Amino acid sequence: MKFFPFSLEAKPVIEEYLNLHNHKLAVYSFENLYLWKNSYSILCAWQDKSLCIFFQDKIGVFSYFPPLSKEQHPETIQKVFAWMKQKNRKYPAMSRIENIEKELLPFYQNLGYECIEKAGDYLCLPDDMAKLSGRRLKSKRGAYNFFINHHKNFVYRAYNEKDKEACLALQKEWMEQRQRKNQDTFYLDMLSDSGENLPFLLDSMPFLSLQGRVVEIENQIKGFTFGYPINKDVFCILYEVTDLNKRGLAQFIFREFSSELLSYRYINIMDDSYLPNLKKVKLSYHPVDCVISYIAGIKQ
Repeated sequence: MKFFPFSLEAKPVIEEYLNLHNHKLAVYSFENLYLWKNSYSILCAWQDKSLCIFFQDKIGVFSYFPPLSKEQHPETIQKVFAWMKQKNRKYPAMSRIENIEKELLPFYQNLGYECIEKAGDYLCLPDDMAKLSGRRLKSKRGAYNFFINHHKNFVYRAYNEKDKEACLALQKEWMEQRQRKNQDTFYLDMLSDSGENLPFLLDSMPFLSLQGRVVEIENQIKGFTFGYPINKDVFCILYEVTDLNKRGLAQFIFREFSSELLSYRYINIMDDSYLPNLKKVKLSYHPVDCVISYIAGIKQ
């Protein structure tokens, strides 16, 4: 393998290979990769004209994607697993390829790898989210209307750098509210990761294709949302944080942002991490699809 540094300078070539196929999963974007820099060392390598992306921590290394190329080649996959096996001698179970799309599942199964299903990303139609029409979305429409009828002095606008500290303060308050309502260990870990990643995200805004919106009520930021385009067809909502005491604000900011995304075919609202409450919230928007992905590993 021929390695090269993961960096902003590598963004054009990485995006070229990410765009060889029309992906719908949120992970298939440079923005998603870049935001993992806080948690992992990201390794880029060429192997048989395929681009490989590995994540490494103190435990071991794994492949974040299948090798990126126009077609998958068995010999390339074998070389990738052989390299990971060498690196993961202490923890061989770390050797795996993540985020395999459903279309590639038979290929990996036929090669003899054990494939495990991951939580899927939910896709919504921008027009549905912008209108919130029909009986299915009546409760969302009602919450939206409640907000605009009870808050006259508010502003929905684009995020800018001077909003950073206010957004971080709101995130902290939101996390504390959530922690009081849900003591699930996995959920609390997710909240912690979210809190640690937000400052890095805000500092990275100038370098990435991230879009942010905030809602001010009486000159105080009470909600924000951030997202990025996966490709020309799919836009991903990465963050949405609102003051939980402001009824209807979450529905308002999501609807307003969706109204700006009508040029996309889908809005990806990401997965539910197998958390029942999070799944309930995402399903309440009646997504039109759930894009499943898989993890391939060597059968033990």
